[in-house]
Amino acid sequence: MKLNERHLMQLAAVLDSGGISQGAAVLGMTQPAVSRSLTMLEERIGEPLFVKGRRPHQPTPLGLQLAAHGRAILAASRKASDAAQGFVRGTRGVVRVGGVPFFMDAMISKMVAEFQNTEPDISIQQSYGNLPELTAALNSDQIDLAVVPIGIVDAPKGFEFSEILPGRNIVACSTSHPLLRKRRLQTSDLAEFPWVAPLPGSPLMSDLHAILMAIGMSELNIRYSGGSLMSVINYMAETKALAVLPHSVVFATRKENRITVLPLDIPQPNRSLGLLRLMHAPRVPAVERFTAHVTGAFEEIKHLIKRHENAVVWGS
Repeated sequence: MKLNERHLMQLAAVLDSGGISQGAAVLGMTQPAVSRSLTMLEERIGEPLFVKGRRPHQPTPLGLQLAAHGRAILAASRKASDAAQGFVRGTRGVVRVGGVPFFMDAMISKMVAEFQNTEPDISIQQSYGNLPELTAALNSDQIDLAVVPIGIVDAPKGFEFSEILPGRNIVACSTSHPLLRKRRLQTSDLAEFPWVAPLPGSPLMSDLHAILMAIGMSELNIRYSGGSLMSVINYMAETKALAVLPHSVVFATRKENRITVLPLDIPQPNRSLGLLRLMHAPRVPAVERFTAHVTGAFEEIKHLIKRHENAVVWGS
């Protein structure tokens, strides 16, 4: 026997509100329409739903059981309605974001937390990768958005790239590094200390090679490689090792006062940090809301990063 789910919902509304008229008002229906529905339900099952002669309406044991199912259907319907409205407004849903590890750990993860403080019904799924892995993930619909450093004109075909932060690399060291006390710092001084290698596939690797060329060396003394951002910071804070890092990453960790910027001008990459997306992919409202949040957050900190560079790096 198949029962009409709407009839069960109406039965639950009548019992919970205290009468047919009240239940009809809750459902936005007329009293005669609800009465007809309950009569049809009784005829369908062949049993009464209410005890005859009782006012207000008193349900039979079967009426109580069916009303319980009606409440479950009504609750599910309301949840589905809320989910649909939330999706359209961009306040509910899932955002799948991938990005290069150091930026994700130093900056994006904090922005995710700030975003979810105001949008608790949006779930964030984060993953790591460099440009080849992230473009593949976008193409295969594994992520919605990628945070990558590339040249503004170098976005792969079929993708759109929006800059959120100009590229700027620095040489990082511990806050007690001896080079910080040197009055006349030169690029040749970098060869005297061990180095931390960037993650495999990271664009920072090509930047490190550019520094090698600038100081006229074919190789550096690589003492540590493959670490996460936290492990790199922990390692550098306890050693005299140097590393090429994005200035914004060091800026994001400045309050810990464990690593800092070595005030030395080095070759700069011709790229920027930005958001990479498929050009013709459907726009999901929750993703659009998160994208706007990240873009706005970077707009707010750009001038702080520049001020930090002028004050800490160049002392101006």
